[in-house]
Amino acid sequence: MNVRPAAVSGTFYPADTTELATLVQRLLENAACGENPGKAPRALVVPHAGLIYSGEVAAAAFRLLRDSGQDFRRVLLLGPNHRVPLRTMVVPTVGGFACPSGVMTLDAAALRAWVDNSWVEYNDEAHRLEHCLEVQLPFLLRLNPAWQLLPVIVGQVEPEAIAALVGVGLDSPDTLVVVSSDLSHYHSYEVAQGIDRATTKQIEQLDPALHSDQACGCVALNGLLRAAAIRGLGARCLDLRNSGDTAGSRDRVVGYGAYVIA
Repeated sequence: MNVRPAAVSGTFYPADTTELATLVQRLLENAACGENPGKAPRALVVPHAGLIYSGEVAAAAFRLLRDSGQDFRRVLLLGPNHRVPLRTMVVPTVGGFACPSGVMTLDAAALRAWVDNSWVEYNDEAHRLEHCLEVQLPFLLRLNPAWQLLPVIVGQVEPEAIAALVGVGLDSPDTLVVVSSDLSHYHSYEVAQGIDRATTKQIEQLDPALHSDQACGCVALNGLLRAAAIRGLGARCLDLRNSGDTAGSRDRVVGYGAYVIA
């Protein structure tokens, strides 16, 4: 099987298999995700910085997923393009994504059908060095290594097109939707808190009008919010912090939020 090798192993997360497993387990066990409302999650929103920065926040969503006992078969994972300019949604041609925790197999048949329907395009270069999807793999493989992955990098695409693709996942009981996005970037601690609280309010109201100053993954996130609103789902914040709370100074921080849609 042709596999995309890990691009940010050793930088965004530990390269050592045992060290990574220990870290992910500790993050999951220490995560504070609040009470389970009883509804099975249909989608999660998680941050994608290095695990020392955003891992505690992301773990709140993955802890809720673990504790829900939901039996998914696939994960539709969407995130923004950080390295390659895009005006489409793109998927890779490989059969799996690797990280020190193992290899997450792709649902290649589903991706082929999406390409044939012109919903997405193949573009391996956009995926080759992109970190926003890869940093979720240690959590996903820890929870269930048998899950199949549907990895989508989202460029400047109309929210209706994203909502349609996300809707395919939301309407499939065996598919979990995960959107990878950080929040505000490089403000002071207090300013970032204000911006991120306002962003959280919009997310919880399923308001698909987020902009890039609020969330780097706003395009994919707006598509998710639109699709969730159409289906009468609700959104809830699980954790909201920034890098000044987890690692680094409070002079220029990056915001991180974890949310569940059910």
